[in-house]
Amino acid sequence: MNKNISTQHSALSAALVIFAKAPIPGQVKTRLCPPLTHDEAATLHGSFVLDTLERTKVAVIKLKVPFDRYLACTPSSTLVFFKIMEERQGVKLIDQEGQDLGERMHRTFEAFFTRGYRHVLIVGTDVPSLPLSYYQQALELLEKHDLVLGPALDGGYYLIGLNQSAPTLFENMPWSTDRVLPLTRAKAESLGLRIALLPEWRDIDRLEDLRALIEASSLDARKPKHEQSFSNRTAGALQLIAKRLKSRA
Repeated sequence: MNKNISTQHSALSAALVIFAKAPIPGQVKTRLCPPLTHDEAATLHGSFVLDTLERTKVAVIKLKVPFDRYLACTPSSTLVFFKIMEERQGVKLIDQEGQDLGERMHRTFEAFFTRGYRHVLIVGTDVPSLPLSYYQQALELLEKHDLVLGPALDGGYYLIGLNQSAPTLFENMPWSTDRVLPLTRAKAESLGLRIALLPEWRDIDRLEDLRALIEASSLDARKPKHEQSFSNRTAGALQLIAKRLKSRA
């Protein structure tokens, strides 16, 4: 069990675990470099982490989505960036443990089920404008299904939720390929798990994803303030990147 998880029993039945890398240049969003510099990629990634924390906090406070929020950190929860997130965003920190993404997710699920949570969701930080209603929908689906997946346009998934540990789902998986989602569904079916899918969404891994996000941000800026999904911070960063990409082209 992850020793960083509080031993205090939670009054809530669900946990949302946000998987996040520290925004260290050269270690995040490397598939966008070039044309982005490593500093630009790290800045954008850091903004995405903040977006996810801020928006999920709104989901809890305003939409009353009933989950405890945790930030699963790598390379270490002791980094200043994560400590600031803990203080400012009211999120509990844990460390990601394992050799690859699959092992890290499996260990996370096991740890939280051991603590007594009925539903556990893991989400990445590459979906900064993900509708908040999807989190509520995921929890509702887990009341009648064993597994909920948020399909990504690139063939992976941006969110996964379970009601019990299922290590087979994470073993021998070709991560960062378009085979992740279909293989996960096939494994789940072989285990007899009841599967539910959220709406498809784009995560940000490739240049085409970034360009689509820039366009979505421009359209979002035309909406009334209370309807906008992008933070001013991320919208500004995307506008700046758009200008730089145009000049570099």
